Amino acid sequence: MEKIKIKGSNKSYEIRSIQTIEPHVMQIVFVGTPPTKWGDITLYTDGGIECATLTGWTTVYRDEGQTVYLSDDSSVYQTPDPDTGGEILPPEPYTPTLEELQAAKKQEVNAACNKTIVEGFDVKLSDGQIHHFTMKEEDQIAFLTCLALISKGETAIPWHPNGSSTQPCVFYSTDDMQKITDAAYEHRTFHTTYCNSLKIWVEATETAEELQKIYYGADVPETYQSDVLKAYLKA
Repeated sequence: MEKIKIKGSNKSYEIRSIQTIEPHVMQIVFVGTPPTKWGDITLYTDGGIECATLTGWTTVYRDEGQTVYLSDDSSVYQTPDPDTGGEILPPEPYTPTLEELQAAKKQEVNAACNKTIVEGFDVKLSDGQIHHFTMKEEDQIAFLTCLALISKGETAIPWHPNGSSTQPCVFYSTDDMQKITDAAYEHRTFHTTYCNSLKIWVEATETAEELQKIYYGADVPETYQSDVLKAYLKA
């Protein structure tokens, strides 16, 4: 089930649905008690992956308990004047187009890809042990420096174990650092290639039902696999 978090709070809220029903009105249906304070809304997929941040929706347009309507232009719901006669029907729920759903799905898989790359990779070094290294942006830049040191003939290259600045820096041999940088390159290239093929699959969908079957980690049909991805999968 999807979840949201409100800026300034670590608490997450399970939701049944979130959709724009008017140009400046958004409806959120909660499973439990909704938040009492509002700010930027971060949306997470059913798998817990951050997929979008919605800004500007800070005004409670209407509160119906577990269903809350927010506006991004400070407007609030006005009770119909009984003197005008007749009941004002609520607007029809907004149904996103296939193009909008595809754009959201691409954003979802991009976020999952970036998260997976940053979480890092495992590599077996000369001590016979499996070591894990993260790939945050600063790590990726530092790996380029390590390659430069290798090319200069350095035999002892400093690095933080597991990419953590909280652990003492240690020296890695040229062979071990070459293994680490090779594994880093393979890790980033594979996931980038896989993500791109996923997005080709997304673009080829013709219905919302087809789109729902796509997620990060799904087996990409061969039709949408790039030549590079096919090579990786065979290897």
